[in-house]
Amino acid sequence: MERSEFMGGAEQTGAQGAGTGRLDGKVALISGTGRGMGRAAALEFAARGARVFGCDLDAGESERTVALVRAAGGEMAALAPVDLATAEGAKAWVAGAVERFGGVDVLYNNASALRNGPLMELTDDEWHFTIKNELDLVWYSVRAAWPELVRRGGGSIVNVASIAAKLGARFVGQVPHGSAKGGVLAMTKHLCAAGGEHGIRANAILPGLIYTPETARFIDDPDGPLPGILAKIPLGRYGRAEEVAKLAAFLAGDDAAFITGAEIAIDGGDGSVAA
Repeated sequence: MERSEFMGGAEQTGAQGAGTGRLDGKVALISGTGRGMGRAAALEFAARGARVFGCDLDAGESERTVALVRAAGGEMAALAPVDLATAEGAKAWVAGAVERFGGVDVLYNNASALRNGPLMELTDDEWHFTIKNELDLVWYSVRAAWPELVRRGGGSIVNVASIAAKLGARFVGQVPHGSAKGGVLAMTKHLCAAGGEHGIRANAILPGLIYTPETARFIDDPDGPLPGILAKIPLGRYGRAEEVAKLAAFLAGDDAAFITGAEIAIDGGDGSVAA
């Protein structure tokens, strides 16, 4: 049986952008900042003026991200290791942000872990692992951060869903992943409805194929499925973690003040055309 297991965010390094200031003074919780899309988001949000409070299961990589952000002139602290797939872990993360920075303005639910494989070969444990680490994890983080957003007079929640929430995967069995991310997408709509009266916006990002340490193993495989995948993407390439981070930072900031309940694909057009 061939399986894939994706953990956390993904790996990129270096500061992103020139400090546009569109997040000046905002406290942004970003999960899964140990690498990849989470690390790119920490760098991007900090470059735009946010005070970032991250977290990860990997304490060493988490600290590396903190060092990268600070070296680039940004402000960041983090809690690691912490398991957001438990209510206690999520509460500890939010409490850490409040203690360090005094409140919460942005919650960016980036972290996830999943198990994929052929439909009839996946075990019940693999199904429950994915639901726990891609759907429950978001729920616990939202529940922990919500009172702080209300106390702040409003804020922004940005959830990472996936185009797998809307499309059947073509190159690997993704039933647990697609189901969990479909739940994240539905949750976002309900958070939009619940948050309006509090000034809390909730939006979802739907990444397609993004280059990360986890996807690199088949993207970089000369005998892998990449050519066939790219042939079906109108822009003809995979995305970069920095591109996802820029979209998330826009949705988190005041330029997106009238955007809530949106689901925005960042997939090169993959989900917009027939296979």
